[in-house]
Amino acid sequence: MNRVVLIILITVAASSLQSCEQSGPDTAASAKPSPLTAATLGAQSILTPKDYLAQDPYSSADTGRGEALSMQCRACHTLEDGGPGIVGPNLYGLFGRAAGSNAEYVYSDALAASDFVWTPRALDAWLAEPFAFLPGNRMTFPGLPDGNDRNAVIAYLLQQTSAESGDGA
Repeated sequence: MNRVVLIILITVAASSLQSCEQSGPDTAASAKPSPLTAATLGAQSILTPKDYLAQDPYSSADTGRGEALSMQCRACHTLEDGGPGIVGPNLYGLFGRAAGSNAEYVYSDALAASDFVWTPRALDAWLAEPFAFLPGNRMTFPGLPDGNDRNAVIAYLLQQTSAESGDGA
């Protein structure tokens, strides 16, 4: 009799665990949200770099950290007005520019055919997961997983890649 009761209890417990796994309250909370992509970016607010820098999270971002982290960018990109493309295009004037539109650089088919404008929101998603944001692009950078690091890099790039930002080169 004890063995039968034990088997029943184990069966009931296993069934309860299985139903919790399938529809428990933690299922929705633990699901990773889909990353923002070029296809799901939607309408964007296009502002000047100076206006972006006046807003959070860029107004409070650590641009010193952004400068240090931007060394990863500078391995392939220049930031100065008139700077050459290296492995990637020059980033001066990036914000507000249509993706894949720098005439001095030959882009991947995916980036050349894309239909978005570089904004801090788009760059944040790109820097988080470049291949998820735009499959088929050629950028070999694996991404910056930390949102604060991305904000710091974006704030620094807003300063350095625009003459009107107030701090640009």
